[in-house]
Amino acid sequence: MVFMLDTNTVSYLLHKRSAKLQARIDKLNYKDRLTISVITEAEMRYGVALKPGAHRLATAVESILSGLDILPWTSEAAKAFATLRAKNRSQGLAAGSFDLLIAAHAVSADAVLVTSDAAISKLVGGLVTVNWANDLRPN
Repeated sequence: MVFMLDTNTVSYLLHKRSAKLQARIDKLNYKDRLTISVITEAEMRYGVALKPGAHRLATAVESILSGLDILPWTSEAAKAFATLRAKNRSQGLAAGSFDLLIAAHAVSADAVLVTSDAAISKLVGGLVTVNWANDLRPN
């Protein structure tokens, strides 16, 4: 199975905030594929760029990114974004721009999106989500 971690989930891993998240990742089997969107990579690198003197943070981000399969943005992802955004807008559902891009990327990659974001979990249009960090307060 393909799992795509959203930016908050990667951040939880980076800062070791969720024991349940780490335990679930540790239980993945060899057939499972752990991915992130290139959008998440950009957000993580932006966080590092905001703190140019934070060398430990930069090293930790590089370490996490090197262990994940980073999926490129494709035309299929763009099509999924357009469809997902239109369907959800027509139903009055909304999410942040980057969150929606990552959600659409998961749809186009036929991946389960690992997120603790309740707004993302409510989206319609083929998105499958799971929360592996349910020991944290919902956001």
